[in-house]
Amino acid sequence: MSQSALKLALGKPRQESLRGEAASEPFSTEEVAHLQATLEQQLGAVLQRNEKLEQLNACFEAALNHMGRGLSMFDSEQRLVVCNKAYADIYHLPPGLTRPGTPFVEILRYHMRRVMGEETSGEAATEWIKKHVARLQQSGHLDEIQNLTDGRIIRVTYQPLAGGGWVDMQEDITAQRQSDEKIEWLARHDTLTEIPNRFHFREQLEHQFESYDPRQGFALLWLDLDHFKEINDRLGHLVGDGLLKSVAARLKDCLRAGDVVGRLGGDEFAILQVGVDREDLADSLARRILQNIRRPHDVFGHCLHTEASIGVALAPHHGQTPEQLFACADMALYRAKSMGRGVHAIYAPGSVDTASEAQNPLRSELQQAVERSELVLHYQPIVDLREGKVSSFEALMRWKHPSRGMIPPSEFIPIAEETRLIVRMGSWALRQACTDAKEWPESTKVAVNLSAVQIECCDVYEIVTEVLHETGLEPQRLQLEITETVLMRDQARTQEVLRKLHDLGVLITLDDFGTCFATLNYLRSFPFKKIKIDRSFVRDIPEHHDCVAIVKSVADLARELNMRSVAEGVETAASLAAVRAAGYSEAQGFYFSPPVRASGIKRAVKQCTLRLAALDSAIAGSKDNSRENSSD
Repeated sequence: MSQSALKLALGKPRQESLRGEAASEPFSTEEVAHLQATLEQQLGAVLQRNEKLEQLNACFEAALNHMGRGLSMFDSEQRLVVCNKAYADIYHLPPGLTRPGTPFVEILRYHMRRVMGEETSGEAATEWIKKHVARLQQSGHLDEIQNLTDGRIIRVTYQPLAGGGWVDMQEDITAQRQSDEKIEWLARHDTLTEIPNRFHFREQLEHQFESYDPRQGFALLWLDLDHFKEINDRLGHLVGDGLLKSVAARLKDCLRAGDVVGRLGGDEFAILQVGVDREDLADSLARRILQNIRRPHDVFGHCLHTEASIGVALAPHHGQTPEQLFACADMALYRAKSMGRGVHAIYAPGSVDTASEAQNPLRSELQQAVERSELVLHYQPIVDLREGKVSSFEALMRWKHPSRGMIPPSEFIPIAEETRLIVRMGSWALRQACTDAKEWPESTKVAVNLSAVQIECCDVYEIVTEVLHETGLEPQRLQLEITETVLMRDQARTQEVLRKLHDLGVLITLDDFGTCFATLNYLRSFPFKKIKIDRSFVRDIPEHHDCVAIVKSVADLARELNMRSVAEGVETAASLAAVRAAGYSEAQGFYFSPPVRASGIKRAVKQCTLRLAALDSAIAGSKDNSRENSSD
C-alpha cells in the first residue's frame, strides 16, 4: 500500500524527513489495529459493491435472455457489444460468434451462408455493412423483413446509437403472417368449396375491366344448379354440401390458367373466362362444363345426378361495367332456365325479353299488376325477447293475382329486379308501410326491405326523406333491411347512402347474415345496428346441432359489436327456446304469427303474447320438476 493510502487509513499525517521521505519509526500496535479495521471495512464495501454489480449483471443477463425478441448491440467499430439468447437462436449462431468483440462482418457472413443460403465474400459483406450504416445514419431508423430459407419471417428494427454503432431487435412474425394470410384467405374465399367467394370474384371481374385490352375480351358465365334444393331437402345439408364441393372441383378442371371460378352463394357459381373475343369460345366452355356436371357425383355413398343452367355474357359487347355484364348474364341465365334447364344461353340483345316473356307470362303481367294495384303488403311481427312484446313488423310484399291467387315473392321479386320494376314497387311499399305504421303504437317500428336495384337506379335517401315527410312517421321508427347482394353492386355509393340514412335516424339491418363469409367485412364499413341471421340456421336447429353453435356465435358477435340480433325463421317452440338461450334480442317466424294484412295486426300481437307466455310457463314448469326430482 502507498504512503498516501496509509495516511488516509490512519487518519493522521506522519512526520516526514527534510528529504520528504516518511519517518522510519515503526507503527504502534494501536495504529496497526486501526489500519487493519479500516482495510477490512473498505474491502467489505468493495466486495459488497462487486456482489451488487454481479447481481445487476445477472438480472440484466436474465432479462435479455428472457426477452421474446432478439437483441444485439454493436459499437462504432461494428463489433458486438452484447446479444441475448433469442438473437443467437433466431440465426442459429454458434457460441464463438456471440462473444463481445466479434466483428459484425463475421456474423453477417455466417448468417448469409447458413440462414439465407447465400455465400458472401468478406469484401461484399464489408461493402453491405458500409451501405447499411450509411442508410441508418441518414434515416435514423430502419425496418426490414427477412425471409429465411427455413420459411421463417423475421422483422428487424435498427436504431443508431449516439456514439456510433447501433442496436437492433429481431421479432419472429411467421405465425402472425400466417394468421393474417389465413384471415385474408377466409375473407376472399368460400370456406366450403375453397374457391373465390362473391366478393373476391367481383374483384377479379373489376380488375379485368380496369386492365381491359381491346384486342382481348372476356366472358362471364353465370351457372345455377338445377333442382339442387330437392337434393338438399331429401338427403340433407351434408350431402348437399358435398355435391357443391364436387361441382366446384369439376368447374376448376374445365378452366385454363388465368380463368377464375367463384361461388356467388347457395347453388350459384360464376366463371370468368379471359382472352375471349368470340362467342364460340364461351359457347365451347359452357358445353364442356354442362357435360362434366352431368356425370354422376359420388357423395357419401350417394350416386347423384344433377344438371345446370348457364347464362353467358361477353365484354365489351354485352356490357362495359361489372354491373352491366352481370345483368346480361343474369338475363341469359333466365332464358336458359325457361328453355328447359340443363342448357346454356348467350345473351342476345333485343331477343331476351321477348323470349322470356313468351316462356313466362308473369313478366308481362307484373307490369299490369303494378298499374292495377294488385300488390299488397303483409306484416310479420318481430318480437323483443327481452321486453316480451312486439317491437316491430316486417313489411312483406304479396301479389294478389286475379286468377292465380296469392303469388309468393320468390316468383315475382326476381322478375321485378330484372325488369327494374322493383324501383317503382319498392317506393310504393315504403310509402304504404310508413302510412300503416303511423296508425300503430309509437313504440312499434316497421321494417322495409331495400333492393340493390333501388340503390343503383334512384336516390333512395331522397325517396325516404320524402316519404317520412308525407306520412309524418318519425325516422327512428323506420328500419331498412338489406342483404349482402346490395353491398356487392357499388360499395362506395351504397356506403354513402346508408350513412346518410343512418344520420337521418333510420335503423339499418343486415339481413340473411351467415350466407356468405364476406359479410364479416361489411360489419365495420357500414352503419348496421341490427343483424338478422339467415332463417336456414334457425330452421335447422332441431336436426343439426352444429347450427346451435352458429346461431349462438352470431348472437355473441352482435353483442360484441353493440348491435341487436334477430333470429328469423322461428317455427317451433324448440327453435324459440334455442335462440332465446343463445341471447338473441329479437325473434321472428311462423311460431309467433304468419304475415298478416294491416287489419290483422292486433290479432297478431295477441298471438305473440300468448306464445311467449306459453314458453315462459313451460320453462317454469320444467324448473319446478327439476327441483322436485332433486328433493326426492
